[in-house]
Amino acid sequence: MIRPPRIPAPGLGRTTAPTALGAAVLLLWDLANTRHWVSDLILPRPLDVAAATRDLFASGLVWGHLRATLYETLAGFGLAAALGVGTALAAGTSAVVRRMVYPYAVTLQVLPMLSVAPILISAFGFGATAKIVIAALVAFFPIFVNTLTGMLDPDADAEELFRSLRAGRRRTFTGLLLPTATPMIFAGLRIGLTLALAGAVVAEIVSAQEGLGFLVQRYSSQLNQDDAFAVVAVVTGMGLLLYGAVGCADRVIVFWRHAGRLPARSRARERRVRRRLAAAERSTP
Repeated sequence: MIRPPRIPAPGLGRTTAPTALGAAVLLLWDLANTRHWVSDLILPRPLDVAAATRDLFASGLVWGHLRATLYETLAGFGLAAALGVGTALAAGTSAVVRRMVYPYAVTLQVLPMLSVAPILISAFGFGATAKIVIAALVAFFPIFVNTLTGMLDPDADAEELFRSLRAGRRRTFTGLLLPTATPMIFAGLRIGLTLALAGAVVAEIVSAQEGLGFLVQRYSSQLNQDDAFAVVAVVTGMGLLLYGAVGCADRVIVFWRHAGRLPARSRARERRVRRRLAAAERSTP
């Protein structure tokens, strides 16, 4: 698997091109409506979607459904992260476990979740449990495979150093394999969290009494495309915020991959050392 590229820090130069592209898409979208290339019953105007989004939040209707979807997403993601990272770490340190687990992980990935969702809902009921399970199943594979890839691809020079120092399995795991795999783990977590959101929404569309997916299904069946697109916009915004949250955690925890954070870490460590030295000098008679 190709290693994920380093994500640069936001800046004016880096946001101009995406902003220009987004503006062009919105202008083309609006032009398609005003020129009647597409019916408003199929594709509402961007301003109508914006007004519907504002009304959803102003009326308070969306908050309860948003909380339900967020809970199912985070619970499913937490379950997938625990199982995916734990299984991959075990598979990365044991060839026997890897040969035993990997075929089933691939089978789970190719399983058509839309066809399995009704079965899981029938098994786990119509509450949040079924949605959590579906979200976890959807998010499991990218977390597992990214973690396993990081475990199996340590730095060759560092691995030779640990071998020459006769480091044990535990020391090699904590000092080499886990730090090497951490960037790939976070890459899998970013993908897994967005997939968990998609899985929860799809499960709500199949069968639910609350959640953003339920709202999309209800508004679409009523041909209320303005509100349906507004809910999709809310789901998209939630996904971007969750993706950004994992990215922020990545920048804090895996700080050595982000050159801009190294000076800040060094300065923070220097301040801590200075405070300790000053406290020691004051305590010395």
